[in-house]
Amino acid sequence: MIHEKLYQALIIDTKATRIHIEGPVSSEKLSELTIHESLTAFRPPNEQLEALKEIANLPEGRILIATVNQEIIGYVTFLHPDPIERWSKYPKENILELGAIEIAPQFRGNKLGSRLIETSMNDENMENYIIISTEYYWHWDLNYSELSVWDYRKIMEKMMKAGNLYPAPTNEPEIMAHPANCLMVRIGKNVTKEDEELFKKLRFLT
Repeated sequence: MIHEKLYQALIIDTKATRIHIEGPVSSEKLSELTIHESLTAFRPPNEQLEALKEIANLPEGRILIATVNQEIIGYVTFLHPDPIERWSKYPKENILELGAIEIAPQFRGNKLGSRLIETSMNDENMENYIIISTEYYWHWDLNYSELSVWDYRKIMEKMMKAGNLYPAPTNEPEIMAHPANCLMVRIGKNVTKEDEELFKKLRFLT
């Protein structure tokens, strides 16, 4: 079952500008916007915008965006885990993965990552899901931040905590490939104990 997507909105006034956070947004809404040129963590900006539209068109896809003057300066995505991942073995109607989060460097320092995640979780329908985020240090912007891998992980954990995602142990090989990697998990209030136990077993496949 794909649960209804409850629209959320937030306005943040900084000293320099007004930032709008909203979502989940449709691909039609995304087509009306431009994307900041520095959002290049995963692919070139225009290709990233097309990827966001594709996710928004998925039945389960959720995209929340931060914008300034009709330009996307940050986003977070939620969708079912990739079929090649271990997590796809869990019943997909009950699990969502935080697939990507990115903030334009010029707008960092406004807690936009935390606010995007927190706003996402204000949707009561997210209580029907187990939500995961797989954190791999090789995806982190260590060069720009000039932080150590451990300091960056602390930042990621704090950001995820805004949406009540917390580290959970697992023996998944890629996560175990480096001690800074981690699995972040949020168990929705409406998830059954049976499903929670099934997910626990999935975390420790042999």
